[in-house]
Amino acid sequence: MEVKNLEPRELWHNFANLNAVPRASKKEERVIAFMVDFGKGLGLETVQDHIGNVVIKKKATPGMEGRQTVVLQSHLDMVHQKNNDTVFDFDSQGIDMFVEADWVKAKGTTLGADNGIGVAAIMGLLASDHIEHPALEAMFTIDEETGMTGAKQLDPVNFSGTILLNLDTEEDDELTIGCAGGIDTNTSYLYTEESVAENSVAYEMVIKGLSGGHSGMDIHKGRGNANKLINRLFYGALKAVSIQLNLLDGGSLRNAIPREAKAVIVVPVTEQDAFLSYLDTFKTILKEEYDAIEPSLTISVTETALPAKVMSKTDFRKLVNSLYALPNGVFRMSPDIENLVEASSNLARVIVKEGEFITQSLQRSSVETTKEDVSNAIRASFENMGCTVKQAGDYPGWKPNADSDVLRLMVKLYKEKFGTEPKVEACHAGLECGILGSHLPGMDMISFGPTIRGAHSPDERVQISSVQKFWTYLLAVLKEIPVKQ
Repeated sequence: MEVKNLEPRELWHNFANLNAVPRASKKEERVIAFMVDFGKGLGLETVQDHIGNVVIKKKATPGMEGRQTVVLQSHLDMVHQKNNDTVFDFDSQGIDMFVEADWVKAKGTTLGADNGIGVAAIMGLLASDHIEHPALEAMFTIDEETGMTGAKQLDPVNFSGTILLNLDTEEDDELTIGCAGGIDTNTSYLYTEESVAENSVAYEMVIKGLSGGHSGMDIHKGRGNANKLINRLFYGALKAVSIQLNLLDGGSLRNAIPREAKAVIVVPVTEQDAFLSYLDTFKTILKEEYDAIEPSLTISVTETALPAKVMSKTDFRKLVNSLYALPNGVFRMSPDIENLVEASSNLARVIVKEGEFITQSLQRSSVETTKEDVSNAIRASFENMGCTVKQAGDYPGWKPNADSDVLRLMVKLYKEKFGTEPKVEACHAGLECGILGSHLPGMDMISFGPTIRGAHSPDERVQISSVQKFWTYLLAVLKEIPVKQ
């Protein structure tokens, strides 16, 4: 079955149309134009603000005029990731989707369900001529995935609503009432190059097959970080042989757990056997440690052309020690909310090439003081090596409000429709709500959505039955929005 023919068609048809439009973060020109044309084509008031966010307004249906105005919010951009063996041009191709049992997936790339399902749901509501709803203000933000630029520069003059429904949660039994803030740490270091030692051989090493995933939602699952694992390999190898580093390229996006890393190293011919023996031992160790959660993890080593230059031994040792000591993963669990990661860090990107060593990492926390603590720990590790460290993109968390009126309504409706209690949670992802709340003070906010797995990776998929549940629930909530105060 084609995706656009799934139920509810109001949603899936729009999702298919949206996914035909390339929409990488910071390259949203086409999807902005697509959304503006969509709103104007419906004859609805449509505004593009100075940064690129799109706002589409729709009047209440007859009999609902006295209800509070609802802001429906999702982000237009998506993470563009693909498997190494997938031939795909994100700048020119639409996502190639298929249905498998109860899931919609993409062929070797990210799907864009994060946050395309939320966008498509809002589009379905805007286009409908039969769904009951109060006055709606659709807020489509840009660049959520790489800096939350749209949320940070939102023009509040375009909104009068008092309730905001963010459709960017990835478990259909959860109502999210709080989230983490974050900060980016980017580093650079100019290293000394030296000539390759005589009688040496070069190898290209590749770590791949890791699960990766969202560096907020999946950070507590113990998944392998390709950058940390390949550095661990270096650290152990340096105890056994005299390896030199020519190239390192690991990870991709700042908010994705690195799935792959490759390096070119140089080994003395006389130490080849010792190096390969160490590598076999290292593979065995990783298999024992990660087999239960990373069954597809592989490390390949192939002989390659000998490079002219390598990183100096002194700088290589500095790099290896700094990356090994670097905090990564969960930094602190919340003492107040059970099973909530309070603070974390993800070493997302590492590059060693032509005399420069570069890293990108993202620190998150729901508490500003521990966000500062974990970001200081990352800064200190790199400054100790002599790196230039720049921290930017700081955004606030969203403080939970357990006394929310819309929360009480949504818990009540969930129990009535599905016979169970929803989970009321704060999450470790960086939702836009904290930033939006700073622009729209007093806004009553809830985030919810359908079940999505593998966001930010080519394993991303969305559950069809869950989308149906989400849609039914969304319509019920809109029908019961309370009257204006």
